[in-house]
Amino acid sequence: MAISSAICNSFKQEILVEGHNFTNGTDQFKLALYTSSASLGASTTAYSATNEISNASGSAYSAGGANLTSVTPVLDGSTAVCDFADISFTSASFTANGCLIYNSTNSNKAVCVVAFGGDKTVSSGTFTIQFPAAGASTAIVRIA
Repeated sequence: MAISSAICNSFKQEILVEGHNFTNGTDQFKLALYTSSASLGASTTAYSATNEISNASGSAYSAGGANLTSVTPVLDGSTAVCDFADISFTSASFTANGCLIYNSTNSNKAVCVVAFGGDKTVSSGTFTIQFPAAGASTAIVRIA
């Protein structure tokens, strides 16, 4: 099992035929955290609770993850990019190996997977996901 960073293949097809609207205020995008036992990558099609992290103590993380605040997609040259506001889980105690960004409004359909490059652990502290700037080579969600 492994987590591999990728824009999900299903998302690439779905943006041409149905709703994944990052700016309409109706679609809610979420970020769910996963353990190293998860198998996530380009072939992931939807959110699943299988191998999702759980709190070792406290209530910092809830099943399904956290809501993302999106920034209006823009063009950087000929690449469409989208950025999200950083999110933090406070008073957290858990270990995560990667995450899935998904559209919880649209049948929990997958957008992209991000591998953290190994286990990241927090113990009674704050776990923050910092998204890079929305550039053609740095944005998490980008379509060239």
